[in-house]
Amino acid sequence: MQRRRLGREWCWIVRGGQSGGAATPAPTEKVIGMSFPAADHGWLGAVIKNAEDEAKAEGLKYVITTAADPNKQTNDIEDLISKKVSAIVMLPIESAAMTPVAKKVKEAGIPLIVVDRELESDDFTALVKGDNTGIGTHAGKYLVDKLGGKGKIVEIIGVPSSVTTMRSDGFREAIKDHPDMQVIVSQSGDFQKEKSLNVMQNILQSQPQIDAVYTHDDEMALGVLQAIKEAKRTDIKVVTGAGGHKDVYKLIKDGDPLMQATFTYSPLMVKDAVKLAADIVGGKTPAEKVTMLEATPITKDNIDKFYDPNANY
Repeated sequence: MQRRRLGREWCWIVRGGQSGGAATPAPTEKVIGMSFPAADHGWLGAVIKNAEDEAKAEGLKYVITTAADPNKQTNDIEDLISKKVSAIVMLPIESAAMTPVAKKVKEAGIPLIVVDRELESDDFTALVKGDNTGIGTHAGKYLVDKLGGKGKIVEIIGVPSSVTTMRSDGFREAIKDHPDMQVIVSQSGDFQKEKSLNVMQNILQSQPQIDAVYTHDDEMALGVLQAIKEAKRTDIKVVTGAGGHKDVYKLIKDGDPLMQATFTYSPLMVKDAVKLAADIVGGKTPAEKVTMLEATPITKDNIDKFYDPNANY
């Protein structure tokens, strides 16, 4: 556990794997609790950084916890409840696994703002998310167009969550009227580059013909690209990603022959969640319970509007 001085405010940051708990705030203090998965992925690292930046900008006292598994995240949330924080911002590690503790937050009378991955209940005060179904729909339509409605597709999916389910469902809905578009393999890369590299290496050995790869995430796309290029496969025509990683944007900008499209899913969305927490603690009621941010297709035609080499992600 690490204590930091932020201007005139104190915050406590509890990293995954440490045994310490957050400091108990004084009864009159208003403290925001924030619970995230461990930053084993660049997108999540940017989420945590953006959450801290926004909390500082709002002048909030806050506690951040990170966890590598649902059990640890559940314990973190229960600890925040016991500390009687004024609101909790949570990005669930897994949708189903984190649903029960959300009920405990509600029963404790603490506002809960969920970001990115959804719960399997409505036990939350507000939800800020990207358009995950839209990502799958856009990717499906893009590949139908690029492949002329016919092709063998590999899908690299994420962890068990609403994000993964919706990105798969949206994709399949988009290609359903094209029977010659076949998903021949669907395997998890856990939203991680190295895992996706290994998974794709095995797929390349078992599948002699692949026309395209639809990945649920830009870092997984980077691992997939590495595997394809190392294997010197020439049958694969296109790879798509999601998330808006600046390294993927750079590949698109530079005209990479495989990495031709991705879809926005910005880690900046957590700033909206922290703003909502600040508003709620300040006595305001959210105008909407659910805020969904658009999934914009990014290709060489509009990349210059989005690429920022100095971005956190």
